[in-house]
Amino acid sequence: MRIAREMGDGFYVNLGIGLPTLVANFLPSDRTVFLQSENGVLGVGPAPAEGEADADLVNAGGLPITLLPGGCFFSSHDSFAMIRGGHIDLAVLGAFQVSEQGDLANWMLPERGVGSIGGAADLVCGAKRVIVGMEHTTRDGRPRIVRQCSYPLTGRGVVDTIVTDVAVIAVTPEGLLLRELAPGWTPAAVQAITEPRLRLAPDLKEMEL
Repeated sequence: MRIAREMGDGFYVNLGIGLPTLVANFLPSDRTVFLQSENGVLGVGPAPAEGEADADLVNAGGLPITLLPGGCFFSSHDSFAMIRGGHIDLAVLGAFQVSEQGDLANWMLPERGVGSIGGAADLVCGAKRVIVGMEHTTRDGRPRIVRQCSYPLTGRGVVDTIVTDVAVIAVTPEGLLLRELAPGWTPAAVQAITEPRLRLAPDLKEMEL
């Protein structure tokens, strides 16, 4: 819901697999947003209702999607030309780790020994802006926002904004800037689960959903 508020009218947006796909369910009604999937779809709509999925309509992660009026299909070759050509206004990606410099690691967990980089490396280079949407910590409570990524990188210095379940954080040349807090959270509580030091925005406020 919070990430959807970052989308401007007429934006072309790519949603990564996992948590970012949920953004499609909260697109602002007062704006026209074109969702693109790198397997060759433009005009992706919300997730289908239970029992209404079409096996021929899937996103790049193989999950069922709907198609908005005017939506279209094309080859993945053309889809990546759109991405690499700088025609994506915003990419929303999940992450295993994000560093204080905006480095992104989201394609492999070394402990599992396997991974798939998919279109992520192209998106972080071709999109005009990159937002990471993720939970603030791992399931066992370790920070995902770290000083230096220990997992294989998808891209260096590519993340502009981090949106988690507890905060909105901007990546700036001066470091990480805490812009918004989820209801019930304090700066100290967010800092306690964040490895790098967070600077507080002068207009720090509660997250609006």
